[in-house]
Amino acid sequence: MKLKDNLFYYPWMNMMENNCNSYYLGGDIPTLIDTGHKHRVNDLLSQIKSDGIDPKGIKLIITTHAHPDHFEGNQLFDQNGVMIAMHKQEEMFISEMGESFSRMLGMKMPDIKIDFYLKEGNLKLGKDELQIYHTPGHSPGSISLYWPEKKALITGDVVFNQGVGRTDFPGCSGKLLKESIERLSRLDVEYLLPGHGDIISGRDEVRSNFDSIKRSIFPYI
Repeated sequence: MKLKDNLFYYPWMNMMENNCNSYYLGGDIPTLIDTGHKHRVNDLLSQIKSDGIDPKGIKLIITTHAHPDHFEGNQLFDQNGVMIAMHKQEEMFISEMGESFSRMLGMKMPDIKIDFYLKEGNLKLGKDELQIYHTPGHSPGSISLYWPEKKALITGDVVFNQGVGRTDFPGCSGKLLKESIERLSRLDVEYLLPGHGDIISGRDEVRSNFDSIKRSIFPYI
């Protein structure tokens, strides 16, 4: 689904099975953000093709965090010359807790090579420039991506439409999650693009969502 030029949204709306939303950024370095579960990647690629995009042109995979429903599908790309990036603290989480966390979910942690680490600051993708925010809380190395030109914020599992990421998994912190959300709420956002559920369009609607979360959810995390 095209949102703006070079910005596409691929939602996962089946409430009977967990998977994540994915986002495609066109331009000089075609980028896919969060691949989802391995067995759902073909569905994702079909959606991408339906928008007239050749998935073989994808050059970069960005992982907002390394929970399997966002990360497992990466293993279908890392042998095909596609670079894979995440925050260094998330790779540390994988090395320390990944296997036990995956077993807790009844899964096996995929063995995926990380080509480079994302860190707080600007990320140039050819002519386009994104801002990377380290937003821990749901996981230690969670990142959010802000595209100033589009006023679009991709949040992974930090903040949703009327919700926030879980804080009861290994490596979670309610305190850090609230701090991360506070930082993101100060950005000028017209599209809030979460890792699950509906997107939010419109500056006022995004602001209202942040205010509602602070008021109704912050006291409990």
